[in-house]
Amino acid sequence: MINAQIFRQYDIRGIVGDDLTEESLYLIGKGYGTYMRNKGLKSIAIGGDARPSTPAFLAEFIKGLLETGCDVIDIGITATPILYFSIWKLKTDGGAMITASHNPSQYNGIKLNLGLGSVYAEELQNVLKIIQNGVYAAGVGSLSHYDTIVEEYTDYIVKNIKLDRPVKVIVDGGNGMGGPYLPRILTELGCEVIEMYCEPDGTFPNHHPDPTVEKNMEDLSRAVIDAEYEVGLGMDGDADRIGVVDEKGKMLYGDQILNILARDYLKANPGKSIIADVKCSKNLYDDIRKHGGVPIMYKTGHANIKMRMKEIGVEFAGEMSGHVFLGDRYLGFDDAIYVCARFVEIMSHTSAPVSTFLADQPKVYNTPEMHIACADDRKFAVVDKVCQEFKDEKYDVNDIDGARITFDDGWGLVRASNTTPVLVVRYEALSEARMLEIKELVESKINKYI
Repeated sequence: MINAQIFRQYDIRGIVGDDLTEESLYLIGKGYGTYMRNKGLKSIAIGGDARPSTPAFLAEFIKGLLETGCDVIDIGITATPILYFSIWKLKTDGGAMITASHNPSQYNGIKLNLGLGSVYAEELQNVLKIIQNGVYAAGVGSLSHYDTIVEEYTDYIVKNIKLDRPVKVIVDGGNGMGGPYLPRILTELGCEVIEMYCEPDGTFPNHHPDPTVEKNMEDLSRAVIDAEYEVGLGMDGDADRIGVVDEKGKMLYGDQILNILARDYLKANPGKSIIADVKCSKNLYDDIRKHGGVPIMYKTGHANIKMRMKEIGVEFAGEMSGHVFLGDRYLGFDDAIYVCARFVEIMSHTSAPVSTFLADQPKVYNTPEMHIACADDRKFAVVDKVCQEFKDEKYDVNDIDGARITFDDGWGLVRASNTTPVLVVRYEALSEARMLEIKELVESKINKYI
C-alpha cells in the first residue's frame, strides 16, 4: 500500500512510479489530514515544485485532505519558502509542499508542516501509522486558490532589504523554483542581474539542482569570471538552500556563507547565540566567539535546527548544507531567496570583494561533506561502534549527532545520513597531511564495522 521507507527523518521522499504514485499521494493526504484533524486543526496551505509529476500529485493529495474535512488553500507551483511564507501570512494551521528538493528528476516527495515547524521524526511516523491503520477522519473540506502570495512575498523581502549600492550578481536558478523570484527581487533592489537557468524545469536539463556540490556550480563560476561580476548565487530545486561563488569563481562552503552572515548579524546583535550543525568548520565556531557571539553545535537537519531554535530562543542558525535560518528581521525558516538577498545586502556595505570577507581567518584544510555507502539498516549501528571505540580510546568525542572527534590540530566527523543509505564524513586540520591522517584514522575504524 505504502512503502514505509519513504517516510524519512524530515520528509517523505521516493522515486516516482515506484515509491510514489497518485494513489499513495491520495492516501498520504488522508493520513496528514487525519493527523491534523486529530489535533483539532484543519486549515492547510499547499504548493508544489516544477517536477513533471507534481501537478497530478498535488491534485490527489488535495483530494485526500478534503475528504478528511480539511480546508485547503492552494498556492500552486512555487518555492518551498513561499509555501512557508503563506503559512505565516494566511495564518493556516499547517502546510504541505510537494517537492523532492535537490534530488534528481525521477524523485518527488512531500514536506509537511505543523504551523511553521516541520512534521518530522516520530511525528512523521505517526502520519504513516494512520495510513497503515486505515482509519481516517471524515468530512467535507473546502478548496480555495490564493493567487497573490508571490507579490506579497517579494514585496515583503524588497521592503526588508536595504542596499547601500548596486551589486552585480549572476543568479543560477538550477531550473528550480527560486529562479522566477530571486532575480526579480534583486532587480527591484537596484542590482545588475544576469539570469542563468532561471526557468523552472523539473527535468533539470542543465545540472543537478544542488548548489553545495562544486561541479553543479561550474557554469556559474565561469559566468562570474567571464562577466567580471561580483558574486554568483545558486539555489537548490525548491529554493531553501543557498550556494555562493565569489568574484574569482571559487565556491564558498555552507559554513563560510554562514560565517559571513554571522559576522553581520553579531554587529547588530552582540552576545547572541548562533546554532550551527556538526559538519561546520572549527573556524566558524571560533569566529562566532571572536565576534562576541555564543556558538552552539547541534544536530544536522533543517527540522532539528528549527525546533532547537524555538526551544532555546535563538534567531539565527545554519548548516553546512546551505540551509540558513534567520529570525532576525525575518520569519525564522530556511529561505535561500531571502538569504541570497541578505548576502547581497552585506556586499553592498563594502567595496571589498567577497574573496576577502574571511581572509583574516586561520588557514585550515578541510574536505567537503563526503559519503560512504552503508545500508539504511546498518548505518546507525556502524556509527555507534565507531563512536564508542573513540570514546574507549579517550578521544574528545561530541556525540550529539554521530561522532565528531576533536584533536589538538583538527577534527573528523562520521554520522549516519537521515535521508540516504550513506555515512557522512568530513575532516579538517591545520595541514593537508594531518587532514589526511585524521581521515585515514576515522575511516580505518569505519571499515572495521561497515
